[in-house]
Amino acid sequence: MSNAPVVLFVYNRLFHAKSAIDSLLSNREAASTDLIIYSDGPKQAEDRKIPELREYLKTVTGFKSVTLINRERNFGLANNIITGLTEQFEKYERLIVLEDDLVISPFFLRYMNDGLDLYNDEEQAGSIHGYIYPVKIKLPNTFFIRGGDCWGWATWKRAWKHFEPDGKKLLQQIDERKLKNEFDYHGAYSYYGMLKKQTEGKNSSWAVRWHASLFLKGMLTLYPGVSFVRNQGADESGTHVKKTTAFDTDVCTEYKGIEKIETLESAAGKKAIGDFFFSIHKNPLKRFLKY
Repeated sequence: MSNAPVVLFVYNRLFHAKSAIDSLLSNREAASTDLIIYSDGPKQAEDRKIPELREYLKTVTGFKSVTLINRERNFGLANNIITGLTEQFEKYERLIVLEDDLVISPFFLRYMNDGLDLYNDEEQAGSIHGYIYPVKIKLPNTFFIRGGDCWGWATWKRAWKHFEPDGKKLLQQIDERKLKNEFDYHGAYSYYGMLKKQTEGKNSSWAVRWHASLFLKGMLTLYPGVSFVRNQGADESGTHVKKTTAFDTDVCTEYKGIEKIETLESAAGKKAIGDFFFSIHKNPLKRFLKY
């Protein structure tokens, strides 16, 4: 299959956007990949960072094509991503999704397209994820976890159609099916609390709704054993993450491809991630997230 388009979401962080685009260009597949950039509008009319960023975005080359979509008003991170992806899935069957605070491996696009190809016809496969937490054990080359994730990922139109933007509906289903403990990695991470705060207007997280949407459908996300993504946004410049090095991880420097595995959740993989959450803090939601 041809390479999936990349949809990149940016706001007003020129340094981060440049780093993300430079890392994309380090992938040899960039020249055969369409890049679609959503530039969110200013929260305040006098924000001078956005015009500067957009002048830079006009100069971006090296991709099969570059489409720049400048929002005239501020959509906010969640609405920008939700409406942007919904719009692009009217045109494409699969997409790779990045935010401006992510720096990727030179093998990121190969891995993403390989995953999208391998699991294209597997209805239970919901997405491909590029980041993996710095866990303490050696993980398999790839493995599945129930739900979705948001730090460098890809999905298909068939899976995005299950995205439920109404957090209250998602909470109700989790409660009715008594899935809170499993949804929270058995107490390691309060995704339920994050989702509840979203319904109360205390955060606008699209990612927790994406995670819950796939989770409730019993759909799985493919994770790599070694990360293809480094998050550079944990520097207090972004919307959701406070300054921390807790999520720093080595990014893969070689790639020999992936083989198709059975679409079943990995108990070992889920436990490793849960153990990581427990190891860094008792309350990750409060300590590291701006909610």
